[in-house]
Amino acid sequence: MIKIGHEVRIVEEKVLSDNWYTLRKYTFDYPKKDGTWERQSREAYDRGNGAVILLYNREKQKVILTRQFRLPTYINGNPTGMLIEACAGLLDQDNPEDCIRRETEEETGYQIRDVKKVFEAYMSPGSVTEILYFFVAEYSEDMQVSEGGGHADEQENIEVLELNFEEALAMVRRGEIRDAKTIMLLQYAQINQLV
Repeated sequence: MIKIGHEVRIVEEKVLSDNWYTLRKYTFDYPKKDGTWERQSREAYDRGNGAVILLYNREKQKVILTRQFRLPTYINGNPTGMLIEACAGLLDQDNPEDCIRRETEEETGYQIRDVKKVFEAYMSPGSVTEILYFFVAEYSEDMQVSEGGGHADEQENIEVLELNFEEALAMVRRGEIRDAKTIMLLQYAQINQLV
């Protein structure tokens, strides 16, 4: 029997799909408040952990975001499937800071100097195992080393957007920015007066 912690007993783990990432079905015993145990079954999607960053320029009052096609949003009612997001990526074998530096250069074309981790969060804990590490960093024009856009071999086709900070906030209010990690970072920047 596999165990996680002292309060949950995993009794069966079954791989349902290992195509893109891994979808597993878990059967486990969970203690109820009255001291009895209840058998439950849940599926969990493991895609690894990730990192996300908001690039901001205090002097210009701007932020760098990206736009790309996201199939799950298209399937769930986004007519174009295009989503405006903060730069993000999976950790793979890197630590969160190295990951976000790499992803920033690949996706946005900026080679950032100082990054600051601001928090971490589970983004969809009912079904996805991923923890996301949130960063912010100030950018300037002299940090741009390429056009960005991602890697073609990873099937990335990313548009880099430089937006006025107030316009980005207005886009959230109008429903034009609907990505949770991006909204969280924009609100962090607003609360902490980064821009």
